[in-house]
Amino acid sequence: MTSTLVNFSSLPRLNFPTVRQLPNGLTVVAEQMPVEAVNLSIWANVGSAIESDPINGMAHFLEHMVFKGTEQLASGEFERQIEERGAITNAATSQDYTYFYITCAPKDFADLAPLQVDVVVNPSIPDEAFERERLVVLEEIRRAQDNPRRRTYYRSMETAFDVLPYRRRVLGPAEAVAALTPQQMRDFHATWYRPRSLTAVAVGNLPVEELIDGVAESFDRHYQARSPRHDDRAIAPVSHEPESPFETVVRREFVDESLQQARLVMMWRVPGAIDFEDTYALDVLASILGRGRTTRLIQDLREEKGWVSGLSVSNMSHRWQGTFYISAQLPSENIEKVEEAILGHLRQIAEEGVTPAEINRIRTQVANRFIFSNETPSDRASLYGYYQSMLGDLTPALNYPARIQAVTSEDLQQAARQYLSPQGYGVVVMKPTEG
Repeated sequence: MTSTLVNFSSLPRLNFPTVRQLPNGLTVVAEQMPVEAVNLSIWANVGSAIESDPINGMAHFLEHMVFKGTEQLASGEFERQIEERGAITNAATSQDYTYFYITCAPKDFADLAPLQVDVVVNPSIPDEAFERERLVVLEEIRRAQDNPRRRTYYRSMETAFDVLPYRRRVLGPAEAVAALTPQQMRDFHATWYRPRSLTAVAVGNLPVEELIDGVAESFDRHYQARSPRHDDRAIAPVSHEPESPFETVVRREFVDESLQQARLVMMWRVPGAIDFEDTYALDVLASILGRGRTTRLIQDLREEKGWVSGLSVSNMSHRWQGTFYISAQLPSENIEKVEEAILGHLRQIAEEGVTPAEINRIRTQVANRFIFSNETPSDRASLYGYYQSMLGDLTPALNYPARIQAVTSEDLQQAARQYLSPQGYGVVVMKPTEG
């Protein structure tokens, strides 16, 4: 069976977004799409990475409090109006950003967009609701700590970074969240949720100018209602210097009585989103090594040798620095030989490169995934919101398949040599209790 090379540049163009900055500094991305829905997403350049240790968890807690009412909307009123129209709403917080969205019918956009903007820019954060929601957040933290996968990830990030805030948890520690006050949160919101620090993305079956006007009018109506002591100057994301690559093997081992099998995580410090030109080859390497049953590590370690029951590889690009992350689930007695086998594959790529068939498979996958992930308004809004919020530029999002298809075997060799050293990396081992 031969592999067919997909030439992305020959495919019909899928994306025609319009980017506009409003007089108040808000960036709006809009696109008409012939699907009978509209997604409005509001992205804030604020996540756990901009927090200090004493308020770690504030951005996520605030995500919860945004839905607890404004001066114009009683708590629960926003959700009621969303549900009455059969629309949906949700939100998420990461290390580098927070976003809120609604998906509704085009005919409801003009009514629901102002409500979405109101809850995001004008949360009341009332004291009683704050205390009630604190209990919800503390329970979420407790559940996360009880989750073996989450515990493994937390310990891995604490190993991957010595200084950068990505070593901290998005949810924050319980003791920090327990000490937060409503006024601290109001001040935090007033600092970070300004038009110049936000990106609004509207995608769906309405004319572009109607989408932009709907967003602009919603912000004009609701943001002006804020206290005049808060000006509209942008707050730039806190800048961080990337940490140096590991010079030796840094190993941490834990016993976790809840596990049935051990966990092995190997990680390298690699370029982050701000150095996106350096991330393409690493994305391809992650796919070649461990995304799919026919990939190198899964075929070798799971399908042929049976040394692992599960394995995944990802190139995680945080804003300031990324992590090349290999995770395996396996019997404890296989840890040493699996680690050495993974290093052997990295050495082989660094010395010999990869085969044309492997590169062609990734090119085909990326082109198809790009098409599949552009099928709905929410898909496109997420794509645009992420890149505009993280980089202030949509070009890398739209050019991604073409850039991946331009990656050569020599590029992959160079990336493996430069970033995935067998002599310097972090390791976290989680073992079940011996019985």
